[in-house]
Amino acid sequence: MANLGSSTIMLTGAGGALATAVAQELEDAGAQLVLVGRGESLAKAADRFPATEVLDLDLTDPASVDALRKVKVDALVHTVGAYAPQDVQKATEEDLRLMFDTNMSTLFHAVQGALPHMLRQKDGMIIGFSSGSAARLSGPKSALYTASKAAVAAYILSLHDELKARGVRGCVLYPMGAVDTPRNREAGLSWDAMIDPRGLAKSVAHALTRPDRAHVTELKVYPDV
Repeated sequence: MANLGSSTIMLTGAGGALATAVAQELEDAGAQLVLVGRGESLAKAADRFPATEVLDLDLTDPASVDALRKVKVDALVHTVGAYAPQDVQKATEEDLRLMFDTNMSTLFHAVQGALPHMLRQKDGMIIGFSSGSAARLSGPKSALYTASKAAVAAYILSLHDELKARGVRGCVLYPMGAVDTPRNREAGLSWDAMIDPRGLAKSVAHALTRPDRAHVTELKVYPDV
């Protein structure tokens, strides 16, 4: 079991299936949690997991940055994201905004909020989730989703290269398949072909506990098929 007893970690998307698995893993490792989410899902997460702060924020809104900057954290684990399929030739401006606002703008605002304290203390970690389609740069009916998730990976890796000398590292996790969530099961996906969110949570803890001289910047996580 990883030991994160001295760390305060901001977890976005609190209440979602992936974030819930991550929260449980981080709590078991002794971390203090700052939960960021929306509405009923956030309330359920706050009831389940002790947190030093609970922030109901729309991370697509630039105004969320000011609220985030009031909280001092050692790491950010960003799980907010969405998938919406569309044919390339039928994609609209609204489709474009949805994919990039949900997958990339939320990450940008979360980082802008969490980063100043990390830079002041010269230590921090940013973890975000890309996707298997972005790792392969392909996917049917997924051009905008793949592009937005590729942007997530590029942003975090560039952030890492820019800030590692100042003590802040980045890591991208690539689920190489669908994650086992209620929504994906409702969509008819087979559970044994999906990735267990608990495995992804353990990968998060692994990345958070690597020493500087043995850090990881990218992790691909596969289903057992």
